[in-house]
Amino acid sequence: MNKIFVSILFAVILVLGINKVADVIFYVEKPEQSAAYQVEGIATVASTTSAETSSDSSDSDIMALFTSADLASGKKIFSRCSSCHNIANSKSKIGPTLKNIWRKVGSVPDYKYSKALSTYGKTWDVAELNGFLLNPKKWIPNNKMGFGGLKKPEDRAAIILYMNTFADNPLPLN
Repeated sequence: MNKIFVSILFAVILVLGINKVADVIFYVEKPEQSAAYQVEGIATVASTTSAETSSDSSDSDIMALFTSADLASGKKIFSRCSSCHNIANSKSKIGPTLKNIWRKVGSVPDYKYSKALSTYGKTWDVAELNGFLLNPKKWIPNNKMGFGGLKKPEDRAAIILYMNTFADNPLPLN
């Protein structure tokens, strides 16, 4: 019985010792900032019904990016969205169609939105879409979209520019 107890104790001490040695060998300094991703030009997201960025800086930043954004890049980025969203016609897939995106949030007929989106009450514009594409779950809490967001402002500008081409009344973005 003593041999079994000593063996188990030795195994536990060995595992803990290896863990401590590995921590010393593979030491990694912790970052000073607590956020996982820092995106320039985007203000901190507030925890209200809609997170709002400082409209002066982030709106002008995204608007400035439209001059360098290209449709080919936007089409490539949208390919990640196309498994759930349609853009070429008004037929919805798992997610609502994104044709004619400049409309009231949660307003595609015959699509069952989450309560968060159907009661949001705002209209999609460049600022709303930019914030939503950055982090959908933080921008409109409790929505059903399982997408993690686009962290690069250039990617968001390119995809917004691409979706704009499928609107009946496209915005003058560039």
